[in-house]
Amino acid sequence: DKIALSLSRLNLNFAVITSVDRDDLPDGGAGHWVKTIKAIRDLCPKIKIETLIPDFQGDTGLIRQVCEARPDVLAHNLETVESLQRRVRPQCRYKWSLKTLKIAAESNQTIVKSGLMLGLGEKKGEVIQVMKELVEVGCQILSIGQYLRPSPAHMEVVEFVHPDCFLEYKEIGESLGIAHVEAGPLVRSSYMADQQARKVGLS
Repeated sequence: DKIALSLSRLNLNFAVITSVDRDDLPDGGAGHWVKTIKAIRDLCPKIKIETLIPDFQGDTGLIRQVCEARPDVLAHNLETVESLQRRVRPQCRYKWSLKTLKIAAESNQTIVKSGLMLGLGEKKGEVIQVMKELVEVGCQILSIGQYLRPSPAHMEVVEFVHPDCFLEYKEIGESLGIAHVEAGPLVRSSYMADQQARKVGLS
């Protein structure tokens, strides 16, 4: 309710909502997601909602629960290629992430979105493979940006990827079947999120 009230006061047209992983809760926080989406719909019916959710450890029921709340966009970021997943996201599983996106797409209730960070040591072929797999699970929007090290405790940047490479990945991703790829060194998952959604049909 507090989130819905805050959004109503801000007079927004589009809101991106995210959370930390809540694996400590029996439902992984899915119930809270549903309540939050409903509260926003009730108080701010004109606001379009993008939810950036965790993978709920691959629990089909919990993922469907959030999808059935019908956010306008459901995002879950793969972050990196499969070979680097355990180093970059030790608590997550690549297959769980793909499953999350697949269930969202199969629900036919929401636009499905994911995101990648480059510069962690990934190979070009691996990035293309990720995009192919995203097409297979029904992902419609992909954001690709440059990884920047948040603190000394995080992984070092292996490479600063040339801007031209981002443009190439955009072309490849869209040619493979992703409806819209937003790619550039400074792109992040929520970057121009409303415009991204409109490019794939959100009205």
